[in-house]
Amino acid sequence: MKLFLPGAKRLPVDAFVIRRFVLTSCALLLYLPLFAQTADTSHKFNSDTTKTHRLKEVVIRSERLSIRNISASPVQVLQGAELEKLNSFSVADAIRFFSGVQIKDYGGIGGLKTVNVRSLGTNHVAVFYDGVEFGNSQNGQVDLGKFSLDNIQQITLYNAQKSNVFQPARGYASGSSIYLTARQPVFKDSSRSEGKVSLKAGSFGLIDPSLFWQYKISDNVYSTFSAELTNANGRYKFRSTDGGYDTTAVRHNADISAQRVEAGLNGKLNDSSAWDVKGYLYNSDRGLPAAVVRHNFTSTQREWDRNIFFQASYKRALGKRDSLMLSAKYSNDYTRYLDPNITNTRGLLEDKYYEHEYYFSAANKYRINSFWDIDISADYQVNTLNASENDTTQYRFVKPVRHTLLTVIATDVHFKRFDVQGSLLGTFVNDTVDTLTAAGRKTEYTPAVLFSWQPTANPDLRIRGFYKDIFRLPTFNDLYFTFVGNSFLKPEFTKQYDLGLTYNKTFHNQALVYLAVQTDAYYNTVKDKIVAIPGQNLARWTMYNLGKVDIKGLDIDAQATWQLSADVLLNTGITYTYQKAIDVTDATEVNYREQIPYTPVNSGTLLISADWRRFSFNYSFVYTGERYDEKANIPENYLQPWYTHDAGISYATNYYHHKMKFTAEINNVFNQSYDVILDYPMPGRNYRFTISSTF
Repeated sequence: MKLFLPGAKRLPVDAFVIRRFVLTSCALLLYLPLFAQTADTSHKFNSDTTKTHRLKEVVIRSERLSIRNISASPVQVLQGAELEKLNSFSVADAIRFFSGVQIKDYGGIGGLKTVNVRSLGTNHVAVFYDGVEFGNSQNGQVDLGKFSLDNIQQITLYNAQKSNVFQPARGYASGSSIYLTARQPVFKDSSRSEGKVSLKAGSFGLIDPSLFWQYKISDNVYSTFSAELTNANGRYKFRSTDGGYDTTAVRHNADISAQRVEAGLNGKLNDSSAWDVKGYLYNSDRGLPAAVVRHNFTSTQREWDRNIFFQASYKRALGKRDSLMLSAKYSNDYTRYLDPNITNTRGLLEDKYYEHEYYFSAANKYRINSFWDIDISADYQVNTLNASENDTTQYRFVKPVRHTLLTVIATDVHFKRFDVQGSLLGTFVNDTVDTLTAAGRKTEYTPAVLFSWQPTANPDLRIRGFYKDIFRLPTFNDLYFTFVGNSFLKPEFTKQYDLGLTYNKTFHNQALVYLAVQTDAYYNTVKDKIVAIPGQNLARWTMYNLGKVDIKGLDIDAQATWQLSADVLLNTGITYTYQKAIDVTDATEVNYREQIPYTPVNSGTLLISADWRRFSFNYSFVYTGERYDEKANIPENYLQPWYTHDAGISYATNYYHHKMKFTAEINNVFNQSYDVILDYPMPGRNYRFTISSTF
């Protein structure tokens, strides 16, 4: 059976996947008209609005508080003014302040930045942008350094999955999820247009202008536009002690030139339906600094990236009990890698990759009664990867095509003091290749159960927990990369167990006006962990299913708001993570039951911000404990703990009806020398200045 997608290259779609997709879609279509009535907007999990409660002179966003307190899965949120105060340049910088998170950072503004949650691995973290996954089937990693905070309104991290059954099937298909929400238009009074311009400048030759503009086309339709240019030479001093020498050198080939453009339309058709469309372009040219080994400080490797996607979503309440959500996306990614120091039969080593993705999702939620909801979701996705858009491909490149169907049936039973959710995810995948052997078909069913319980009449305290069985498929690189891939790899399975509590308390007539604490103990196992083993030379590796890892941990997150006087508002936050992630693959190995690489046992953050009249002060501290860069926990592989102090001050004023803000930041205040990844030194003390104005 062949199916051809309009407006695209002719792609054969596997009958195995299509048959299941058609059956699931038919079930959805039959299910919808049976219960079509009016919208259900009363249930607390469905509210996406932001309300405020006034406590003395303090305004606290109830959306964030209700998410943290009600969610059956652990959730951490940063939004609005909090993001502006973090001395963070990208989403990756901001996520450092979540508990249970490790950021892999290869240094500088343009360095690759990926996230690992609770030691499950980068590929177990899904990233969603305005509700649709931002994926990468080639290597499974999303570079969070590409996402600027200038256009982000909220960052939310869920362990397990989002605590709302009404979501695409993709939302159930990962060990944890990061949801990025772009800025939403807010129009004042009768204004039809609002906007903001800003300019950042600072160390490393940074120049970063950005623009955000929103326009009300009609009462029911509005548009948004965002653009940003980033240029930096990336040069910074670092200290090297490799080989017994103590040298101060300058990082080279860490420059970046990047452009980001986003445009969107949002609208309402009536009181019970809404739609939005978005277009996105990211283009970059960056140097790839080499590892600092044996005083080799130079590199000529370069990478070019181009990411384009178009996505659309539609939500409608079909009656009091029934709701429908549709999503679609097309993405086109291009990567070019050049290493002038390596030659082959085609000349200099220059690899080009073209990835296409076609995605469609349908979700239908039905309210059986006042305390019981059920949801059926189905997602269909096609991913292709080629080493060239013409016939001159890389040697033995197999041009993989992956067809994925995800189906979910989920239920949510919610009472006044007890909620329980359950889901069963079906994953149906088929890979095809032009030559050699494909990974073929894979079918897996994975369950999840989440609960939230209010043990007393006091709503401030809730106990929650979850169990989730999930896996991650091998990436195209794992399976098919020339001289490296192994098409017989099995999926990497994880089991997650979590038990925690949340406490939220509002106080009156005292300095402490709000306190929130959440803590979770968890146990994870990873089976058939995918690892790379070097062969006869470093250009040829082999992928195996070898590893098994046990992970025990504790996350603590506490926040407090203080009204010290009529003019002084103080916010404090602290996170702590204890994580024992040990290798239990083989009892005969010397590293058996030792900590896995780059995972600290202890880590934490501290945030303090104060508002006084037109001034805002911010201080942050990040600590990462001792680690090892290899599997063997021996002195030769030991990495020292590192920590950084960052501080900033801003001043806001009004000038001819324009709100202007001036910010000065100093990062790594004490100029600490450290590596997040061994031999990739991080910058020392550096500065950033920002001026912004609304219009």
